[in-house]
Amino acid sequence: MASYLRSVRFALSGISFALRTERNMRFHCVAGAAAIALGLWLSLTALEWCLILFAIALVICLELVNTAIEQTVNLISPERHPVAKAAKDVAAGAVTTAAVFAIVIGLLVFGPPLWTIATQR
Repeated sequence: MASYLRSVRFALSGISFALRTERNMRFHCVAGAAAIALGLWLSLTALEWCLILFAIALVICLELVNTAIEQTVNLISPERHPVAKAAKDVAAGAVTTAAVFAIVIGLLVFGPPLWTIATQR
């Protein structure tokens, strides 16, 4: 049990590092919190919550992986190198792809109820 708790502490330390050092991580967390607040206001169904929470988790997890890759590449190749750049760009592309699809999921889930509210006024 002590080794599990130590692992959890290490993981939380990594999340904390990313929040402190990565502007995009903070942005994704704020956007996720806003989506959760909007979901609470709209009383999402269980399936809608699953989609929204999955999209938020995917983006945040990929941002954490992107941060890990960037830190590793910086350690291994502190000077500019085309292969190091490619590794960083591909990792950033994964986050961007997930974020775009999260936006699409948000539009599909939040769009209809927001449209109904807007047209009733």
